This record gives sequence, structure tokens and C-alpha cells, in this order.
Amino acid sequence: MALLNVLAVNAGSSSLKLRLLDTSDEVLASSDIPSAGGQIDHPTVADTVRRFPHVNAVGHRFVHGGRRFLSSVRINADVLRELEALTDLAPLHQPMALAVFRTVSDVLPDVPSVACFDTAFHASMPDEAATYAIPERWRGELGVRRYGFHGLAHSYLARRATDFLGTRAGLRIVTCQLGAGASLAAVRDGRSLDTTMGFTPLEGLVMATRSGDVDPGALLWLHEHAGLEIDEISDALEHRSGVFGLAGTADMRDVLTRAASGDARADLAVGVYVHRLSGAIASMAAALGGIDAIVFSGGVGENALAVRARAAERLAFLGVAIDVRRNASSGDREITADGSGVKAFVIAAREELELVRDVRRILGPAPR
Repeated sequence: MALLNVLAVNAGSSSLKLRLLDTSDEVLASSDIPSAGGQIDHPTVADTVRRFPHVNAVGHRFVHGGRRFLSSVRINADVLRELEALTDLAPLHQPMALAVFRTVSDVLPDVPSVACFDTAFHASMPDEAATYAIPERWRGELGVRRYGFHGLAHSYLARRATDFLGTRAGLRIVTCQLGAGASLAAVRDGRSLDTTMGFTPLEGLVMATRSGDVDPGALLWLHEHAGLEIDEISDALEHRSGVFGLAGTADMRDVLTRAASGDARADLAVGVYVHRLSGAIASMAAALGGIDAIVFSGGVGENALAVRARAAERLAFLGVAIDVRRNASSGDREITADGSGVKAFVIAAREELELVRDVRRILGPAPR
């Protein structure tokens, strides 16, 4: 008998998502509770969980598992201490996830909990993809490496795309999780071989308010010659850069509307976004030795059809082409143009299904 009802707890940067799923993965209850800057109303969380019926197990999303947690694990006192010790690696996300864990555990003290990690999916990356060309002490003693993030989303997207494509050996998929935070993963046979985020979620693509890749020499110059302090640089890269820094708004819908009406600033923002995105997809294809499918997901990936279309145009040399009518439709779907050598899909990332899947794998087949 499968675990009856599993509560998926997904603490994100803008909201806490609570989803209670039954044995058929049907949602029995759900709630989205706003969060800002790692702050959330914990009494509201507690009251919400109390209203959820018959919770038999809980799966908590943690952004960072460090070098210690390479797969999901049942939470006990020792695991909790190690999770707390990883806070320095994810200071914006880990504290809130830990606080939410304590709140939920207070309400459900006898219900087992499992920690599921965004970094775990990328633990399979080969050393050449995970290693920075930096001094040995930084890599070894200090643990500076490319961890990757959004692993729960990328894992689900690759599995869901396989449902469309049919399982076959060597299947090469580039998953594009394009939300407020954005990253790609190169997935072959369900394993991550490369990704765009690195030591922190700041590396890689242009995002809503995060810069993505910036020459580290430019940041040193800003500190040494422009007098900007580290805290100011950090805040700007996290909260005042990306699409917001280019267009004055982080909402891609507004940016696309303005760009279509001739707004030069918005047009530049879309151009930079698509340039980085298409180049990174090509890089992921190189890591895979080719590409069979691309998956678009997240707020931008699912809703900004112009971004998908412009990226596909730039990737035509790889055999990518999408159909205009299919691109404008809705739901999980294939948007490939007839004759395209690479399949293209739009799929909503359901991280709660990955959480629940791991909870059942860790806790076994019977309620505890």
C-alpha cells in the first residue's frame, strides 16, 4: 500500500507552495502563501497545515544540499544540524526552508519528513562540468564548485518530456526553467550532465532581477575603482539587475508589450534575454553531444511565446523549429514544426510531484 497523503512543501523566493497529494497524485488541498525577502507569516502556515486532511508524510524542498546530500534524505536531528550548517551556501533560501520545516513539524510532530534538494539532481554532473578553474584550496577545502539548482524542476521536466517522446537509450533533452530565477539543464538518460547555475543561483542566464553571468573583473573594478561596497554589489546583482535592470520592470509580459510598440529599452532587454538563452541552449547541446528535445517551462517559458519563437529562430542551425499555431496553444504540449529535427515542448513544472516521488522512495510503501 502506498503512502496515503503526502504534503509537498515548496519554499520559494516569492511564495510558499503547499500541496497535499493522494496516492494517485491528485491534489487534495493546496495553498500559496506569499513570502518576501525570506519572510513569511508562520501562523498562517500553521493554520493552513492544520486544515489539510490526513497528512501521512511531508516532503520539504531545500535549495542546497552541499557536498553532503546528493539525494533526498529523511530528516532527523543530525540531518537538521547539517542543513543548518549549509545556510552560508544559500543565505536567501535555506533559513526560510528551515523555519517552515519547524513550523510544519510543530503542527505535525509525529509525521515523518523528507528533505529533497534542488542541488541533488546535478550531483551526476561530470567533474569537467562541475569544476571551476580556480586555486585548489578554493575547490577542495572551501568547496567552491558548480552545484546547480532548480533540480526538482529539471528532473520532472525531463521525465515528462520522456512521456511524450517514449523512453529510448541516449535521449538528449535540454530543459529550460525560465521563471523569476532561470536555468537550463543538459539531461541525457535522465541524468544531468551540465547546467547554467553554478556555486550560487546567480550564475548563468539573464533572470527577472538577477544579472546572470557578469565578468568577475568588472565586479572587482566596481569595488576598487567606483567605490561600491560588496553588499551594494551583491544587492544590485540579485535585486536590481536582469530584465529589471535593462527595462525597469521584471515582468516579461510588460517588456514584450513595450518592445512590440517600439520601446528601445524593452527591445534591448528582450534581445539580451534571448541572446543569452539561445547561446546557453547551444552550449547545453554541446555538452550532450547533440539534442533531441527542448522543454520550455516557468513563467516566461510557458507564457512568453515570442521568447520561445525568437530563441528557436536562433537555434535553427541545430534543427530547431516551432509551429506558430502550436506555439500559441495552451497546456502541456508539443510545439514542434513539421519536419523539425528537434522536438520542442511546453510543460508546466510540477516540483511537488518530484517531492512526493522522493518521499515515497525514501519512506517506503507503507504509512509510518
